[in-house]
Amino acid sequence: MLNCFAEVTDATDRHPASRAKFALAREALDAWPQWFEGLHHERAPSAPFSLSPGTFVVLGAQATPTAVRNFEAIHAALKQYAEPHHEVEPADIPGLRPVPHERPVRALYLEREGSLDARAVLEALENAGRRSGVTFLDGEASDLVSAHGRACGLRLLDGRAISAGTVVLAAGTGSQQLLDRLAPDEAPPLLHGTGFAVETRRQVQPGGFDRVVRTPARSGACGMHLVPLGDGVEYIGATNIVLFDPPGGPRIGVTQSLLRFATDQFDVHLGMSAIQRWHYGSRPVPLDRFPLLGLTTVGGLLLATGTYRDGFHSSPVIARHLADMVLDSNPVPGIFTPFAPVRAPIETMTVDSSIELFVADAVETATEYGLRLPYFLDPEPIVSHARHEAQQAFERLDHPLALAPEILGAVRDASSAHVQRLNAYLRATRTRHPVPTSAG
Repeated sequence: MLNCFAEVTDATDRHPASRAKFALAREALDAWPQWFEGLHHERAPSAPFSLSPGTFVVLGAQATPTAVRNFEAIHAALKQYAEPHHEVEPADIPGLRPVPHERPVRALYLEREGSLDARAVLEALENAGRRSGVTFLDGEASDLVSAHGRACGLRLLDGRAISAGTVVLAAGTGSQQLLDRLAPDEAPPLLHGTGFAVETRRQVQPGGFDRVVRTPARSGACGMHLVPLGDGVEYIGATNIVLFDPPGGPRIGVTQSLLRFATDQFDVHLGMSAIQRWHYGSRPVPLDRFPLLGLTTVGGLLLATGTYRDGFHSSPVIARHLADMVLDSNPVPGIFTPFAPVRAPIETMTVDSSIELFVADAVETATEYGLRLPYFLDPEPIVSHARHEAQQAFERLDHPLALAPEILGAVRDASSAHVQRLNAYLRATRTRHPVPTSAG
């Protein structure tokens, strides 16, 4: 998906770093048409390659309070920035056939946001690179090489050494292992935002969506979405569990819930679709959830990672920025300033607010997964349990740090070795940055 405004939440406008991240996404939204045209000429003749505009954001009848607030925040941002959109009747969305009790109560149509085949983009980029003289090497990087305090290349697992005047580390979650060898405890550590999605093929006609349909961001998770890929094939995603070490595959519970939510909230006929392919991977998530873009203290070493769910969408702007930094010794950082890798973790709230948000997310997630209480009971047992878990997670840290709910959950579930490593980073960053970035 190419989503910018559809990813807005009620927290987007609360902190300068959040506003800068949104500005980056808006700049990328403007850049994609020209970027796409350039790539279109580089595609393989046999590969279909099209940018499909249009995204429906739907608010279900049983949406949680967080989803409702985020839907309103999306609508407010669309109006504030005069982004082409209009509110539509959910019943008029082609292909939308939810179960009766999940019928959306509101829907927005975003004209410029849509979808693009990322695999075709990568193929076009590779073709363009080869024509420009770029050398591609198959191999796994095992180490960064430095001399006299400057990065000068890397070493592959098979022993080959590659020299370079500048090294750009953009290996997603794999960046952390390489960075630790050359500049440990310099940038907020990367966690794994594990996600599961599935490709299906329609078996019942008429069927299928002709545009992206999705929900607002939910408690502790990205919005559920369906992306049409053509010929009745649809991409359904996605789950989001942040961990220090990802498991070997998606968990059965979240897999089951994703498929049930998509069938109930988007189209009951999805239950008849045939599964074509499973997708499971890790998004690079920094401890503070903000990207790591730019120079490190090691000369010649730049980072381009930590983009969480926004990396593909933001890639035209990030690529241009990194190219400028490689070619110009004094580039103007602009909107990238908050995302300099050498920084204290950005805190957008207080520790107390972090605990309360963790508690609220726990109650909403339980409700979303089917919790129903009689009128004479309230969710106090869940609230007490969640608050206790949050406080225990904070007790594992040597220094208090306001964390988003999914990051706090990762700290709660982390092994002792990971907690020790995290505390070593927190001690180092307090020495390097005595005055942390305050909540705003």
